[in-house]
Amino acid sequence: MSDPKQNPTDNAIKDPEDWVTGDEPMTGAQASYLKTLCEQKGEEYQDGLTKAQASERIEALKE
Repeated sequence: MSDPKQNPTDNAIKDPEDWVTGDEPMTGAQASYLKTLCEQKGEEYQDGLTKAQASERIEALKE
């Protein structure tokens, strides 16, 4: 296990599936960014996603 003092951001990146608040509704910022990405990619925007689902969708559209 790494020393958090040497790498304080070691646990900063977590899988959305592991987020404590991942099942809460997506934030306004996520919704806005997701709408923009969907428009740019010609994809359909999906409302009502959770924070975790929105994050995964955003990452997929960014690739």
